[in-house]
Amino acid sequence: MELVAASVSKVVLPRAKCAASSEIPTHFSGAAVKLDPKRPSNSIVYDIKATVSTQPSSFQSIGPSPVEQHMGQNSTDQFMVVLVSSSHRACSLAPETEKDNINNSKPQVTPYQLWTRKSSPSHVSEEKLAVVRGMTSWATENLLPLLKPVEKCWQPQDYLPSFSSPTFSDEVRALQQRTANLPDDYLVCLVGDMITEEALPTYQTMLNTFEGVRDSTVCSPEPWAVWLRGWTSEESRHGDLLNKYLYLSGRVDMRMIEKTTQYLIGSGMAPQINNDPYNGFIYTSFQERATYISHDNTATHAKQFGDSKLATICKMIAADEKRHEIAYTRVMSRIFELDPSGSMLAFEDMMKKKITMPAHLMFDGDDEKLFENYAQVAQRLGVYTAADYVSIMEHLIRTWKVESLVGLTPEAQRAQDFVCNLPTRFRRLAERSQTMTKRRGPPVSKSFSWVFNKEIKLL
Repeated sequence: MELVAASVSKVVLPRAKCAASSEIPTHFSGAAVKLDPKRPSNSIVYDIKATVSTQPSSFQSIGPSPVEQHMGQNSTDQFMVVLVSSSHRACSLAPETEKDNINNSKPQVTPYQLWTRKSSPSHVSEEKLAVVRGMTSWATENLLPLLKPVEKCWQPQDYLPSFSSPTFSDEVRALQQRTANLPDDYLVCLVGDMITEEALPTYQTMLNTFEGVRDSTVCSPEPWAVWLRGWTSEESRHGDLLNKYLYLSGRVDMRMIEKTTQYLIGSGMAPQINNDPYNGFIYTSFQERATYISHDNTATHAKQFGDSKLATICKMIAADEKRHEIAYTRVMSRIFELDPSGSMLAFEDMMKKKITMPAHLMFDGDDEKLFENYAQVAQRLGVYTAADYVSIMEHLIRTWKVESLVGLTPEAQRAQDFVCNLPTRFRRLAERSQTMTKRRGPPVSKSFSWVFNKEIKLL
């Protein structure tokens, strides 16, 4: 990890967790550290004379898995980044001035990281690259048909009032009447889903880091590149439609939602794929199914709350996500056929890291635990739960026929045993957590800026 502070003499960082222990770090290479009594207790002032550089030994998830969110605790092996803020977001650097010292009660934190977070080496073996590069014809025949022609796709305007219609005002009133009965906690889940969809630029960037399947010219005719652009174009409609629907409802604070989206896109994500196409297709297979489940559940709830139009919208989005899930799992199924041992080791690697949710760096400018709080509301309402996380693991194990793989290397056989036993372990953790939650008493409440700072029950 490199901390870049060119021409900055004094920098404020939130009090942070250290890779080796829970103690506050006392120095960096090239940086003297001192506590400033004028700053709040959750910050440290670093005097930095030049560029500061320190390398972590490894990089692990900086966001809790759904099981850990549901349990309300984080495993110690998650915090392997040298500095991670209390909200699990990487800390940002901001110059401190005398005015900041006097007038501000909170550290001045920029919305985006000003350093480069480095994960483990991103070298991808020639054997893996040969496998994916040899799948070009296969991708043309088996992947691209899962993209729908634009002329056959629904568009957001198909399900929204039209400004050009003489009945526009009546249509908006009808929409607002339908959404009037949607509970605030449901709206929190719907907004969280929408913001996740709106961070699409980050996901396209992530997909284009996979070695061997990149869109090298941004208009490449190669099938992997055609898929990437087509997938992005289909996904872009999801956030557009939900955003406009929520805006017209008048039930949510759009400015705070827009701030959250900008923060999220600016912060990026840390899926721990390391440019490896095997890791990448495992991640996308898992994540697309998770997104499908979440949208499908919001559709069910919308119908129960009396908004059949919103239920239809969420169902359509879920159908897209399902088709995209099929695409990525189909790719990985083929890779399992061509390189079973390499695929098995990659599956184990991603399961050990735990699948990081794409919006895990969510922030609205105030709530440093926004994603964690939103995830707990989703867990309580049954929109996306720890049980869903386990069910996705089981689904992928079945889909890729992991239990019946033969001819594996000894290392891959050990990985096979590990992965096949994971769902049982995670399910026990989830059940134990549910028991603990029931014993804990009434749910804790937290205000959400998205719904005008109303108090919403968590777990």
